[in-house]
Amino acid sequence: MSGPGPGLSSPWGNAFGAATAEPAVYTTERNVLVRKKSLATGAVAVAAALTLAACSDSGNDQASQASSSATVTTSASAEASADHNQADVTFAQQMIPHHSQAIEMSDIILAKEGIDPRVTELAQQIKAAQGPEIEQLQSWLADWGQPTMPMGTNSMPMATPNMPMSSPGMEMPGHDMPMQSTPMPGGAPMGGMSGMMSAEDMAALQNAQGVDASRLFLTQMIEHHRGAIEMAQTEVDSGQNPDAVAMAGTIAETQQQEITTMENILSSL
Repeated sequence: MSGPGPGLSSPWGNAFGAATAEPAVYTTERNVLVRKKSLATGAVAVAAALTLAACSDSGNDQASQASSSATVTTSASAEASADHNQADVTFAQQMIPHHSQAIEMSDIILAKEGIDPRVTELAQQIKAAQGPEIEQLQSWLADWGQPTMPMGTNSMPMATPNMPMSSPGMEMPGHDMPMQSTPMPGGAPMGGMSGMMSAEDMAALQNAQGVDASRLFLTQMIEHHRGAIEMAQTEVDSGQNPDAVAMAGTIAETQQQEITTMENILSSL
């Protein structure tokens, strides 16, 4: 029998259904398609694995960052609390009312008429310097977990008779009452604070007028500043907190300069 005639041939078999070899070009194309499909499936699997890994890493990173942040905050708080001693606490607790009284004395003289302009300028300078220092001292005591007033104080801060209220913002933390000078019963200044004026001293300044008021203010403030310098020097010698020691050094230097200025003004009145 002869083979199929023209037009009866097939690329996959002859006229009697006998299979013939698939041309190489079709085999190659099909293999390419299979490979592409396999690669695509593999790529999807790899992408899914990477996504899961990235999510896991992100969660771990966030947890690690949160843990690190908490550790840093705790360490900073512990350092702030540990980096002080009793001398620092005493310095802050005593300098707050000491500064507050200096501001009261300045307020008294600034409320009067006929005061030497050099005196009023000095009073304004004292208020501008010591107000922010009070706020810083209060902040340190809060950080150290210490009260604003020394333990065992016999009386809370009270207003001196005939005294105006202190400047706004001089409140003690946790109290609504303004921060006032702290004379003890009988008119004696609070123990341990050199240079504090008694109730009688403050009343005398309140009642003085004109040149007498200027002269009395300077005389009292010189004594007050000397007391502050003594307290500041104790902190410089015995304190541990570097910021508190630095403030004490600044107070000693600044107030010594102001004493010189006041003595010069006083000699010319």
